[in-house]
Amino acid sequence: MVLHTVAAGETLSAIGRRHGIDPGLIARVNGLRPPYDLAVGQCLLILQPVQIHTVVSGDTLWSVAARYGVTPLALLRNNPNLGGRAALYPGQTLVIAWDDTPARDAEVYGYAYPYVDEAVLRGILPYAGTLVPFTYGVSAEGGLVDLDDRRLLALAGQYGVPAMFHLSTLTEDGSFSSERAAYVLEDPERQQALADQVVDRAAALGYEGVDVDFEYLFADQAQPFAAFIGRLAEAARRRGLRVVVALAPKTSADQAGVLYEGHDYRLLGEQADAVLLMTYEWGYAYGPPMAVAPLPAVRRVVEYALTEIPAEKILLGFPNYAYDWPVPYAPDNVRARGLGNLEAPLLAFRVGAEIHFDEASQTPWFSYTDSGGGIREVWFEDPRSCLAKFRLVEEYGLRGVGVWNFMRPFPACFSLLNALYRVGG
Repeated sequence: MVLHTVAAGETLSAIGRRHGIDPGLIARVNGLRPPYDLAVGQCLLILQPVQIHTVVSGDTLWSVAARYGVTPLALLRNNPNLGGRAALYPGQTLVIAWDDTPARDAEVYGYAYPYVDEAVLRGILPYAGTLVPFTYGVSAEGGLVDLDDRRLLALAGQYGVPAMFHLSTLTEDGSFSSERAAYVLEDPERQQALADQVVDRAAALGYEGVDVDFEYLFADQAQPFAAFIGRLAEAARRRGLRVVVALAPKTSADQAGVLYEGHDYRLLGEQADAVLLMTYEWGYAYGPPMAVAPLPAVRRVVEYALTEIPAEKILLGFPNYAYDWPVPYAPDNVRARGLGNLEAPLLAFRVGAEIHFDEASQTPWFSYTDSGGGIREVWFEDPRSCLAKFRLVEEYGLRGVGVWNFMRPFPACFSLLNALYRVGG
């Protein structure tokens, strides 16, 4: 693979000639659409095909896959322009195999709200090892708050992707409730009742396990939370299910702050089958402009986690989103606007901004002047920052990557994962 940084005046055709590859293949891997506008400083993922097939009348995804001894899902992964769909047309070029041959498995684990755009999710599911519909809640009385997950379960089933039941203390107004968590955690009987209710529902709906995300717990709730996870895991394993716990990005056992104190890495790692490190949100909507997941910070969290939890249980969190901040930063300023990583370079082109790459955080960024004369700053992910983070999986022997979330398209990210690791089914 090659990571190409666009220079001033370069076109997709010129980049294709430089690397000896059809520009259309570069476009499909990076999610580019006509007229293929490129921003100065934009990074493109360049993959070299080693085997291609030209579709003829009568070909189907399944017949082409059988002819070359690959799976239909592998064809979908190697051809992100298909959008996860099986429709082919005569004259279409399919990549059977790219030059990069992964030698290691890695789970790609990700979340989606019920209102996710179906086309977006279909484009991602071929790469996914697990889909997590977000989220069942905890009521004020310690019971379950329902989720309409039928559509997501049906879509996951079409691609043979297992799904995890998601339980959180997120309330109807979109905030995590310390009070609802405390109500359950302070009483072992309430813990057991909720654990049993969750496992019964998960098993009845065909989930393969339960993912738990309790945030903003107090220090005195750390042991009760671990005890709840233990009860949940015991009930789940009796039904053949697994348990995953989302962990705040800690760098030490005694790290202060309400985000961290309720998560005891050692205790939770012992009880759960896997954990997801939420290694993102250093740059966040109400904070100053900066990388959402700066590599040195991500690395520090991973290295601490490895002192408490086996590597094969750890999923590395990855942010499939970006932020567009007003500057200069002020605590009472308007919050940052969220946008997609595929969307950010298009914005840079539209406003005539040059994309820069911050070596310290291993993250791209740019600034521009909006229509009202205000200065804005955007930090996002691209193939360079993705590669820096995804390589941590192999470096530390981690289980895989946990993507927050599957709501936005980012073909270069998933194509890169597909080039580095054996993913999907």
